[in-house]
Amino acid sequence: MNQNDRVWQRQFLILLLLALLGLTVIICTTIGPAGIGFTDVLTMLLRRIPWLGSLIPRGDWPENYETIVFQMRLARVILAALVGAGLAASGVVLQGLFVNPMADPYILGISQGAALGATAAMMSGIGLQALGIYAVPLIAFGGGLGTSIVVYNLARVGNRVQMSTLLLAGIAVGLFLSAITSYIMITSGQNVHQILFWMIGGFSGRSWNHVKVLLPYFIVGYSLMRLYARKLNIILLGEEPAQHLGIDVERMKKILLVAATLTTASAVSVSGVIAFVGLIVPHAVRLVVGPDHRVLLPASALTGAIFLIVADALARTAAAPEEIPVGIITALCGGPFFIYLLRKKNNPGF
Repeated sequence: MNQNDRVWQRQFLILLLLALLGLTVIICTTIGPAGIGFTDVLTMLLRRIPWLGSLIPRGDWPENYETIVFQMRLARVILAALVGAGLAASGVVLQGLFVNPMADPYILGISQGAALGATAAMMSGIGLQALGIYAVPLIAFGGGLGTSIVVYNLARVGNRVQMSTLLLAGIAVGLFLSAITSYIMITSGQNVHQILFWMIGGFSGRSWNHVKVLLPYFIVGYSLMRLYARKLNIILLGEEPAQHLGIDVERMKKILLVAATLTTASAVSVSGVIAFVGLIVPHAVRLVVGPDHRVLLPASALTGAIFLIVADALARTAAAPEEIPVGIITALCGGPFFIYLLRKKNNPGF
């Protein structure tokens, strides 16, 4: 297969995933107590497109349907897509950076560190007067970055990072930080149900304001990760060969760690802790597209968006009229998958 064929296949795959994402967004926007059909939702969306919208006649749906679709359902679906894409992309980068398929923001404790930062910001009001809700992702980023530095240094022996130690350190630090977060929230006098819902992760009550908070951080973090996709391929050959090819490995590690932490922390600040998306999606996509990060990164981001939209739809409908936190759905998928990876690697400590 020549280079042109590979490029065409890569472009076709991304276009296919984009089309599937668009279809998923429309289908999941139809889900809810008000029976709004697929055709009505599609027509509403097309009518919002500049120039094209004026050419499409309005359907005979009730007036409040557009409010339900655009102010409630669509905002939630778009937020789930951004969170899923961000967590999956961060998982790709962390797995490539540490050359370990079991690395992801949750297992390495980054999500829990970001959650602690976000909780501290919301409970104490730090920075909220000056920056409003935009302060929460920044403080969550500080918590996530501090956690990643601690975990990385705990696992480092000399200039080498022991992968088994890295995972164990991430799990231990993550549990410790989760305990602190739970204590802060419980002693703050907040409603316990809301506390548990946020700790497990979900999108209940989220709006376009949360999308606006997350979007700039996602764009910056993902752009940095995409910029280093080709160099991340070279890291798979080993750090020494990468250095011989002129790559400043340590500098690249720091930049990518910051990018993955920024993306994860901003996601956690609007959705709570959603586990295992960064583990399941990159590994599954890698089995299909291979290890080339130029393809793996965007394909995983799109697949992560689709996965979390569907998981949130299940969370809304599985026990209707009650809502299950979406983190339970992802944990039910991710827990067995993590055990499978452990068994596959024949970990002697299993």
